[in-house]
Amino acid sequence: MMSETGRSEFANVEGEDDEAFSYAESEAAEENEAAAERYEARIVALETENEDVKDRLLRLAADMENLRRRTEREVRDARIYAVTNFAREVLSVADNLRRAVEAVPDEARAGGENGMTALIEGVEMTERSLQASLEKHGVRKLEPEGQKFDPNFHQAMFEVPNPDVPNNTVVQVVQAGYAIGERVLRPAMVGVAKGGPKAGARKAEDGQDDGEDLQTNATSGQGSEPGSAL
Repeated sequence: MMSETGRSEFANVEGEDDEAFSYAESEAAEENEAAAERYEARIVALETENEDVKDRLLRLAADMENLRRRTEREVRDARIYAVTNFAREVLSVADNLRRAVEAVPDEARAGGENGMTALIEGVEMTERSLQASLEKHGVRKLEPEGQKFDPNFHQAMFEVPNPDVPNNTVVQVVQAGYAIGERVLRPAMVGVAKGGPKAGARKAEDGQDDGEDLQTNATSGQGSEPGSAL
């Protein structure tokens, strides 16, 4: 049989082993927890870095798209408006051709002299050819007469009192205007109507008159019998 001393020593050894095992478990758990925290911090850092890289890539893609669009617009504008200065100088030639045609007296035009007729036709043909060349390069002639005055394309030279025409309507063109693309090359010098109703008010009045006419016709129709003489 084991003596009391032997049993006591064995119990002490078991106690020390349990304590050592518990300490090892605690230390391993602390190491695992620290490792998990390190891994979690690393994951958070990588996710943050990934978001930052993604954001920079999106910004770069947006900048490249804006650059592409701006370059396309600049190339298109350069192609359309490259002849702006030259076209502006050519307008004086078109004006002179028009003045030459308008300077011919009506008597001489109606007289039908061979020399004068050939000269007028030649000048008019030259004018048409010049206008066609301008249109081929994107320069178009403005036709503002009868339109509402637009300060972007028209330059008012005088006002014409006319109560029958809506206010600010172009009623006379002193000098033709031209545009290239969406830009004005030279504004048209015009005379505008003054004293008439506004365009919106005129339309409303016209609509009211039309409505009254329809109502009058309907009333007249109710009073007449089928088959009556018109």
